[in-house]
Amino acid sequence: MIVSIRSFVIAIALGMAFAGFAQAQGKWVKLAPFPEPAEELLGASAGGKLYVFCGLAPAWKPIGMVYEYDPATDKWTKKNNMPLLSHHVAFTEMHGKIYAFGGFVPPTAGQPAWVPINNAWEYDPAADTWKALAPMPTKRGSPVAVAVGDKIYVIGGAAMAPGSSEPSVLPTRPHLALSTVEEYDPATNTWRARTPMPTPRNHATAGAINGKVYVVGGRIGAAFIGVASNTDVTEEYDPASDTWGAVRARMPSPRSATASGVYGGRIYVSGGEGQTTQSMMTFRALEAFDPAANRWTVLPSMPVSRHGLAGAVVGNRLHMVSGDVQSAGTGVHVHTESHDAYELEGPK
Repeated sequence: MIVSIRSFVIAIALGMAFAGFAQAQGKWVKLAPFPEPAEELLGASAGGKLYVFCGLAPAWKPIGMVYEYDPATDKWTKKNNMPLLSHHVAFTEMHGKIYAFGGFVPPTAGQPAWVPINNAWEYDPAADTWKALAPMPTKRGSPVAVAVGDKIYVIGGAAMAPGSSEPSVLPTRPHLALSTVEEYDPATNTWRARTPMPTPRNHATAGAINGKVYVVGGRIGAAFIGVASNTDVTEEYDPASDTWGAVRARMPSPRSATASGVYGGRIYVSGGEGQTTQSMMTFRALEAFDPAANRWTVLPSMPVSRHGLAGAVVGNRLHMVSGDVQSAGTGVHVHTESHDAYELEGPK
């Protein structure tokens, strides 16, 4: 009897420990390949379509591409280029428009480098036009942008230290991961500073669920994967009270340069890269965070590992587009045309 009770208790404990793995799982499907494979792509969805922006060529040359994907026809359409060729820009959708914030541009002279900018733009997918907005108070690249209600929050990023004489961001030059939070109001075209994020980071991903913002993963210490450290930290921001809550459950795979989308009260994170002194890797992992349960679920991995990919949810599919199969810093670029979508289950 004692053995039976002990076995029963162990079974319950194991069941609770692996509850995150037991959720009903969807499947990956292969869709129309991306016409212009690249790395450092960003995605957003609007009006039932997927939009892919940016791209970075060798020697850190921004491409500034814009593509539209129509799920109804499984076809890509090239749109007008971005008005400012830049990379590591933050994108989010609000009321059918797509907003772009910050990023990096090349220096006007000298060696290739990343120069942080504070430009802000509104893209109208229906008209395929761009409109310049009031610039962000803080110049920075690789932040995240999330819309909540009628406001947009631009969080984190990387830039030179305040008062620094450095003209740009390079792996060999001092620079900072940022905790900056700035709120943009499209109705008044104005900005205001909000409470900084507890964990300064860049190359993170984020999403909004039930009026709260969740910032996941990313890099701490620097902007470049060869000198930065990945983090698994998940933090919650409440715009209504302008406060950051207690640290939430950690993402199972510490990584940066991921892509994500929100569906059914969960944020789904896929792809990414990481480096140690012994290895350079990209990720296939797909993991979902449920804030209500404060729990991560490990889901079937993406078919092709990659970082710098574009991602967004359209309908009940999480789209993951292109990216680089090889982690950065090797001089080897393996840009994939793969366009994979994970079919999400349950109500939106």
